[in-house]
Amino acid sequence: MKKIKNSLVVQGGGFRTAFTAGVLDCFLLYKYTSFDHLIGVSAGAIAISYFLGEQYGSHYEAAHHMIKDPNFLNVKNALSEKGYMNIDYLRTVAENICPFNMDKALENLAKSKVEFVATDMANGEPVFLEPNKKNWVDTVIASSTLPFVTKGTHKINGQELMDGGWSDPLPVNRAYQLGAKKMVVIGTLPYTKIKQSWPDYLASLYYRKDQARFKVFNNNHEVYNQSIEFISNPPKEVEIDYLAPSKTLQSGTYNKSSQSLLNDYRHGMHVAMDYLHSKSS
Repeated sequence: MKKIKNSLVVQGGGFRTAFTAGVLDCFLLYKYTSFDHLIGVSAGAIAISYFLGEQYGSHYEAAHHMIKDPNFLNVKNALSEKGYMNIDYLRTVAENICPFNMDKALENLAKSKVEFVATDMANGEPVFLEPNKKNWVDTVIASSTLPFVTKGTHKINGQELMDGGWSDPLPVNRAYQLGAKKMVVIGTLPYTKIKQSWPDYLASLYYRKDQARFKVFNNNHEVYNQSIEFISNPPKEVEIDYLAPSKTLQSGTYNKSSQSLLNDYRHGMHVAMDYLHSKSS
């Protein structure tokens, strides 16, 4: 594989990635697709998958389907092994409902290094999964498996994994370590540092006797803020373009509506068009 010079870094955020879908669909329209390295977290891994499959509109279509499908979201399953959000249903979506173009994605994979971020439940450290023909959907599921909301963990080769957003939510340092000197980062939060969320605080209390998992939830906002600091003050040889919503998106990680998804998707398209126009002027 050729030396990595430029990376596409894609944050997760559940249904907030309707914004991401808008950005990447605009990139597809304008053929702004030449990246040596693509790295996605959680729903950002779904976005990258459809992007590599060159499937305009498919990520948005999949999200729009899932907000209405009780096989994916069902409060009656909240206390079951499936969880409120049946993350394993992503396999059905990718195979039957909004079919993922594996052949095209593999063709593009041969030109770039692709990674999806998960979290090792044993030590709380990020794991950088490399998708291939056999494990692609599994790596996406592992990167997207939310504790308390979905089934909680997903195993790959015996390794117990959960959502990568808790160990490396904005993996710009990973891209830099691999040699990227230029990055396009797609965020799903306004460009600012954050405070610890209530879900993270409650999870840290729940896992207070498990040091690895306690660290993940207790320090998650600090890890995110370190990435924001890196973007704000990158090494002098690194250029970072950060594309993010101008204000809090209407969709959330779990809460959503058809109209909020559409509005966030359009916002992503507008942000991407402004960005591409600035690059060409």
